[in-house]
Amino acid sequence: MERVLTLPESPAAPLSIRAKALVFHDPGSLDLLQDVERIAKSEATVLVIGETGTGKELIARHIHAESGRTGPFVPVNCGAFSETLIDAELFGHEAGAFTGASHARAGWFEAANGGTLFLDEIGDLPLSLQVKLLRVLQERQVVRLGSRRGIPLDVRLIAATNIDLARAVEAQHFRADLFYRLSVATVRLPPLRDRPADILPLARHFIATYCVRLGRPLLSLTPQAQQALLSYSWPGNIRELENVIHYALIVSGDDCITERDIKLIPLSGGAPTGQDQKLVVGGLGAGSLRDAANVSAPSSETQAASLPPPAADEWTALAEAFSQLLRKGETDLFSRIEETLIHTAFAHAGENQVKSAKVLGITRNMLRTQLKRHGLLTTGDDQIEPV
Repeated sequence: MERVLTLPESPAAPLSIRAKALVFHDPGSLDLLQDVERIAKSEATVLVIGETGTGKELIARHIHAESGRTGPFVPVNCGAFSETLIDAELFGHEAGAFTGASHARAGWFEAANGGTLFLDEIGDLPLSLQVKLLRVLQERQVVRLGSRRGIPLDVRLIAATNIDLARAVEAQHFRADLFYRLSVATVRLPPLRDRPADILPLARHFIATYCVRLGRPLLSLTPQAQQALLSYSWPGNIRELENVIHYALIVSGDDCITERDIKLIPLSGGAPTGQDQKLVVGGLGAGSLRDAANVSAPSSETQAASLPPPAADEWTALAEAFSQLLRKGETDLFSRIEETLIHTAFAHAGENQVKSAKVLGITRNMLRTQLKRHGLLTTGDDQIEPV
């Protein structure tokens, strides 16, 4: 028996922002699906826990579909709004409630009335709004900003997180009372590496999907390509697998996908899988999609000429260090420089993610991807820190 959950088709959506399919083939996955469908029949608030890219929204959508609720399924990413905006987005506002509020507007809770509200990245919700969310859950009504009148609600709440909320409670980043209120029914989605029997069925699903989009006949996986997929740890989970398959179909020239077409990013920072040893910059699907490019070794003269012009003594010294490494023929240089920079910046910022991201000039999500890739952050440690 095999079950497949997919997101609604949306051609305008970005290619790699979330897991778009979830296959239940592994015995553990099938047991999990049975538990999920039992939970769906109740009215219990659900907390879905899992790493990025494991399919938390797919589980939430399935719970809604199986619940019998006739209202809409409304997904909201709590990390996508600033602290000043998310209050009005969730709970709504009246005209004149704040500067720029020229007319009244319903929030996401009201939009989901009669249906299901899915709050993704619930761990990013500010403490001040956690109090309001708890009150809404207890009183089953919402009060818009600028109003004193409660609006009755019939909304089922499903929350999701990729962090350990119990540890967040201990660190006083998340309210204990809200945690217990959310976790009436908890669904823990295992990472892809812990359900290996799902890997090849998922790969075949994505092959079928992208062959249609690319106008290609259905391709198969060679035994060597299958082994490459099964032996990889998939830090980016289903989302990463989708991107790997998509790329393999783009570069494959035969009627099958070979090991050469499978481009993976080993956690150890070693050379990518594949006989032609292409350098994959950043990683396909592990948080951010980068370009894959063929890299050949230029001459020493070309290397020196391509170095950036010095802007200060420190930059001159750094450029000279790079030049020496290139002349020595160091391999895997990009990955090692990236790892060194991430380690150094994280230590410099006192292992604070927000400060590290600011120093490096990247987003916090991008930083977390790099920290996990280089072994500086585990799922349980994610986001549990002072800002």
